Amino acid sequence: MTAAPKKTVLIVLRHSPYGSGLAKAALDAALASAAFDQTVDLLFIGDGVLQLQPDQDSTSLGMKNMGRQLASLPLYDIDHVYVDAQAAARYNMDLSKAPLHTRQLDDHEIRQLMVGYDHLLGF
Repeated sequence: MTAAPKKTVLIVLRHSPYGSGLAKAALDAALASAAFDQTVDLLFIGDGVLQLQPDQDSTSLGMKNMGRQLASLPLYDIDHVYVDAQAAARYNMDLSKAPLHTRQLDDHEIRQLMVGYDHLLGF
C-alpha cells in the first residue's frame, strides 16, 4: 500500500503573543499538525510579528514564554517561518534576534506563498 502524500499547512499568526489565547492556539495547531506528519510552515503578519520579539518576559502575566516555545519548533521539523516585512518594519523589529530563523516577504510574496498550500489556518 502506498503512503498518502503529506499535506502542506500554512499557519498564519496575526495576533500579539499575550493579548488572547490565539497565539498559543496557533502553536498548538502547528505542533499537532507536525505530529501527524504534515508539512507545517508559519507566517507572521500584522501584530503577530510581535511574537518574534526576543527576550520576552511573560512571568508577570503568569503565561509561558512564547519565544521559548517558538525556538523549539525546529525540533518538530517546522523550519520555514515567514514574516510580513511591512509589519516588522512598522514595529522596528530586528529579526536577526528572533527566536527562529525567519524570511521576510512583501505583500506580493505573501499572496504567492498562500496559494501553494493544501490548508491555511489563521489565528
